[in-house]
Amino acid sequence: MRDEPNPAPGRPGPRSAAGPWAAGDPWRSLPAMSPAARVTPLGPGRVRAAARPGAGPPGGRTVAPSPLDPGAARDPHPVHRRLREEFPLTYDPLLRAWVLSRYADVAAALTDPRFTHGHRPGDPPCARTRGHADVDLDGLRAAAERTAYVLARRLADRPQADLVADFCHWLPAGTVATAVGVPYRDMMRLVRGRAATALAGECGGQIAVREKALASFLANVLTDPDLTAALRRAPAEAVDRAWTESLRRDPPVQIAVRRVREDVPVSGGVLPGGSSVALLIGAAGRDPERFRDPDRFDPERDDPGQLTYGGGFCPAVVLAGLEARHALRALFEAMPRLRPADGFRPVPAGLITRAPRTLIVRPGG
Repeated sequence: MRDEPNPAPGRPGPRSAAGPWAAGDPWRSLPAMSPAARVTPLGPGRVRAAARPGAGPPGGRTVAPSPLDPGAARDPHPVHRRLREEFPLTYDPLLRAWVLSRYADVAAALTDPRFTHGHRPGDPPCARTRGHADVDLDGLRAAAERTAYVLARRLADRPQADLVADFCHWLPAGTVATAVGVPYRDMMRLVRGRAATALAGECGGQIAVREKALASFLANVLTDPDLTAALRRAPAEAVDRAWTESLRRDPPVQIAVRRVREDVPVSGGVLPGGSSVALLIGAAGRDPERFRDPDRFDPERDDPGQLTYGGGFCPAVVLAGLEARHALRALFEAMPRLRPADGFRPVPAGLITRAPRTLIVRPGG
């Protein structure tokens, strides 16, 4: 899931969430470009612009929006909605890839063997990774619980705290560090490299993704007083449902890039073999053809589903769920009156990955 789009010629490409651009959006400096035209299939691997007289730019050519359009970092959902409804297959020059936005197409592409060059924790290739079978689940559970409680207690006496900076940033790294015996003083220096790899191989690089997923999850729970009250003493299964719902509606990875081996029919046409394909995870999670009232956060929905993680065993998937579960328990136990700061509303941001950058709370209510 950490695949990123190829940069436009002469422009810098995006980095990982832990890299030099961690505090900013690498696409922010890119100028606007004319997005690709709507496509109509002409045959395997061929598309052309569809004319719509009187619509779009001069000449009647209808132009598809781009997931990287100005303003999309603030609110990508109008762009996603239009792509799903009108342009289920289009070529994006900024991403330099064909774009898929409907749930059925994205879900299929994430596991279809005709799509390559991708890694998603929990998918079958991930489940066969050497070393996964040797993971100590009880040890991971204990590490997540211990780390969450230590972090929560450190915040309990503060008049105000930022859960993103002071909790979400540390819990995934701290859990891995605790599980593999990395001393606390060395945690941030080692956990993203040698220690994480020793635990989960390729999946160890998912720490930054778990940080963002946890930030969105806590924001979704804590900004809804009724949900906060319901989950304070709820069983683990209820917390797990809320976690899955957060991954669906607000996935930490918005865009995953794959390459297709051969021509593949999809909604709106045929993907040409050998081309790059951008999968809009964020758009697929809000597809009304798959989810009822898709913009609503509803942990009790009877049509759940998420595309951030696959369904197979993987330490990164297990850890993410454990961290979400123990995060809520620890925060509620250490801070029974925990609530958002007066007037604060979390604002998600980002194009390739997305989550609130701050979550200001009052630990004492």
